[in-house]
Amino acid sequence: MIRSVLAILAAACFAAPAAAAVQPFPASFKTQDVRLDGVTLHVRVGGHGPAVLMLHGFGDSGDMWAPLAAVMVADHTVIVPDLRGMGLSSHPDHGYDKKSQGADMLRLLDRLQVRRFDLVTHDIGNMVGYALAAQQPDRVTRWVVMDAPLPGLGHWDDQLKNPKTWHFNFHGPDEERLVKGRERIFLDRFYNELSADPKRIDVATRRHYAVLYARPHAMHDALEQFVAFPADGVDNQAFVARGKLTMPVLAIGGSASYGASLATEIGFAAANVKSAVVQNSGHWLMEEQPAATVAAITGFLAAP
Repeated sequence: MIRSVLAILAAACFAAPAAAAVQPFPASFKTQDVRLDGVTLHVRVGGHGPAVLMLHGFGDSGDMWAPLAAVMVADHTVIVPDLRGMGLSSHPDHGYDKKSQGADMLRLLDRLQVRRFDLVTHDIGNMVGYALAAQQPDRVTRWVVMDAPLPGLGHWDDQLKNPKTWHFNFHGPDEERLVKGRERIFLDRFYNELSADPKRIDVATRRHYAVLYARPHAMHDALEQFVAFPADGVDNQAFVARGKLTMPVLAIGGSASYGASLATEIGFAAANVKSAVVQNSGHWLMEEQPAATVAAITGFLAAP
């Protein structure tokens, strides 16, 4: 499986132009806007077989998962939404706490008639994924969690003291005025400082996401994800008080980012955690080292 993954990704890289853009999803995927209670989610669905749900984070949209989706669609039903207020999903005025967004995903899966599923998440997606799994743990078969900790758990307070996370408290009308029209500059800061090599996130990719985050209300809602962190911490502590998750979990960290320490952080919420470190990568694993990241994910999900 891993050899076939590497072959597919290598072929894609050789076929890509020098100024690569965000990889499109395979033509077999269907895109739909699913109306739920209070939100409309932009969702890509393709393939047949066991279901896998992929959740993106800040600075990305569901588009980030295209290289992984292209591999897994061969033998899975792949479901890739944009989180509320991000990408091409709608922009409700509230509901950016991760417990509410986890409920979004559960309602989406009910609408798609999916009961059991694997879960693959990154960044803010980790937080939504944990809230989802903690609310209905019997539905998640395996969880791959990538390069971000969970609010309120483990060493979260140390995370809040990290100078690189100043943006957690960067929100409000004046802050939004500063960023308006400068979305590319704002996002470049994250791509540059949180990567092992900023050149791994190409110009076309940066432009793609800058356009999405410049859409009306998009940056406001992205920042609302951070505003909700204190409430998320309270919710997460209540979830843990009920008991740790028991499904198999793979915690993947970039060698220039969380690395092996991510497994320690996720271990405060889950009892069966394995660690994987992607070398020569920072936070943006799917953009910086897609082949190694996809191989780690598919290898874990395929394990007996």
